[in-house]
Amino acid sequence: MTTVQDTHDGWDAGRGRWLTLGRDSLIALVLLVMAIAATTTYRSADSSAAGGPAKFDAEEYGAVTYPKAVSAIEKRAVDIVTLQRAIAADSDAAGARYGTREGTGPYSYAVRLTGTAGAVRGGLLPVTVPGAGKARVGVQVGPAVNGTALRDAAGFITFGQFTNQVDYADAATALNNQLKSEVLAGLRPDALDGEKITVVGAMTPLTGDVLTVTPVSVEVAS
Repeated sequence: MTTVQDTHDGWDAGRGRWLTLGRDSLIALVLLVMAIAATTTYRSADSSAAGGPAKFDAEEYGAVTYPKAVSAIEKRAVDIVTLQRAIAADSDAAGARYGTREGTGPYSYAVRLTGTAGAVRGGLLPVTVPGAGKARVGVQVGPAVNGTALRDAAGFITFGQFTNQVDYADAATALNNQLKSEVLAGLRPDALDGEKITVVGAMTPLTGDVLTVTPVSVEVAS
C-alpha cells in the first residue's frame, strides 16, 4: 500500500532530478555562450571600412596615368587618312590592325593628323585634312571633353584593373580632366581658324565618316 510519505518521497526525488537537469542545462548554456564569445570577432563600422578595398582616387589616378597614356598614344598614333581608308574598306580588319577595345565594344584608335583648322562650333574644331575625302574630322577643344577615347586608345587600361564600372568610368573622366588642364587650358582654339595644325590624339569612331579626336597635343605648323 502506498502511503502519503511514499508519495512525498517520490515528489522529492523527481523534483531533485529536474533540478539537477535544469542546473546542468544552465551550465551547458553558459559554457556555450562563453565559447561563442571567445571565438567571435566584432568589427566597428570604421574598422570594417578600413579592412575593405581602398576608395578609388580619380584625381590621383588621372595625374599619375595621364603622362603614360599620352606616351602610349603618341607611339601608337596612325595617320588618320590611312585609318579612315582602312575603316571604309573593312572596319573589323582596321580595328584588329590599328585599334584596341575592351570585350566586344567599339575599337579606339591613336591617331595623328595634319590639316587646316576652321571655326570652332559646339566645342569642336573642324579640320580639313587632305586625303580624308568627305569624312568630317573634328577635334574636341572644350570646355567639355566627352567620351572615353583617351582611356580606351591608350592600350594598357582595362576594366579588370578596377573594382567596378563606376571606378572604370571615373578613370576616363579623370584622364579627360587632366587633358583639359594640361592641353586645352593653354589653347586658344578661336585663334586657330585658318591655321595649319598637327594633332595627336585618340578617337572611337562609330563610322569612318565622322572622326572626332580627343587631342593630347595640338601644334601650329611653322
